Amino acid sequence: MNAAASPLRGRWRYALRYESLHQLGRCLVFPCDETGRIDLDTLPELARINYLAARAMVGRDFAHPVVEREASAPAAV
Repeated sequence: MNAAASPLRGRWRYALRYESLHQLGRCLVFPCDETGRIDLDTLPELARINYLAARAMVGRDFAHPVVEREASAPAAV
């Protein structure tokens, strides 16, 4: 999933990023809170399927996920 194309972008300040272990530059990115929690009820069906697949394939196809601040999100003061 491309974070820039996500219909949920802007509502979330953080993203959970799963980097591929086999293809340089390939990753799956999902909106999350600061602790990495995903709201599965708000994800579109395809994003939910991709998230569950990435989570199941950690260590095989994807690295452990990393929580990162969205570039467009304002820093906390």
